[in-house]
Amino acid sequence: MDQAPISGQIVTANFFKQTRKGIVLEYKGEHILLPAENVEEAPGRTAEVFIYEDKQGKLTASTALPEVTVSSYGWVYVVSGIDAGVFVDIGLPKDILVSKDDLPENRDLWPVRGDRLFATLDHDRKGRLKAVPVQETVIAEEKEPADKSLYGETVKGNVYSHKDAGTALITEDGIRGFIHESEADFLPRLGQLIEGRVIDVKEDGTINVTLRDERVVAQGKDADKVLQVLEKRGGAMPFTDKSTPEEIQAAFGLSKAAFKRALGKLMKENIVSQEPGRTFIVEKEK
Repeated sequence: MDQAPISGQIVTANFFKQTRKGIVLEYKGEHILLPAENVEEAPGRTAEVFIYEDKQGKLTASTALPEVTVSSYGWVYVVSGIDAGVFVDIGLPKDILVSKDDLPENRDLWPVRGDRLFATLDHDRKGRLKAVPVQETVIAEEKEPADKSLYGETVKGNVYSHKDAGTALITEDGIRGFIHESEADFLPRLGQLIEGRVIDVKEDGTINVTLRDERVVAQGKDADKVLQVLEKRGGAMPFTDKSTPEEIQAAFGLSKAAFKRALGKLMKENIVSQEPGRTFIVEKEK
């Protein structure tokens, strides 16, 4: 049975010998170089190091211990992209590849430089280190519960998955959020930092988020309210943008400013029109 690769781990390795290139360590029968530039003090009998493959594929040790390993998750930044995937910085001289097999089929949704992924390390079929974005099962176990007081607040988070009906994100506080496709005017990239408003705090501690502007949402609801009144009156009403605030409040329960915005939306969409003292639904050509 083949031995599992030892790269991607933080281990305690034994001192073997010192050379001009650095210190050679021994771990599980492997001799691993700790480059001289990483040696900050005289070597002891052992050293705690992270093991990875250098650009030539040789096992190398580092005393800089990354947050992300084969047994732990951490945040990593995307630094570049190629046809085979994207590279992320985990704090080593060598960047680690996220394979295209672990990225969305739609390349427009791939993360770009500066985006952030919550990831772990694994090995490809050749035993080389690769980074893998977090899976839903891990988020379900590790997420922080949202408090009901978060309702209506603005949150920031990074996209970690695309679902059939929308996008999943993890907030800066570790809360799982979901953006339904109807609550966004675009599809965010994997790893993209987005800001949205909490529109629901669910019993399981997750949140629903909207990326739509609150004023635009309210304008749409107010327009529906105006249209309902028009339809109940047979398609015409004695209210216009010249009506008094008192008349508008009594008929629609809206401020005059909100009424004018709603009316403007309906007129722009050619749903209603006005003439002095009257607003009416525009008849569609048959």
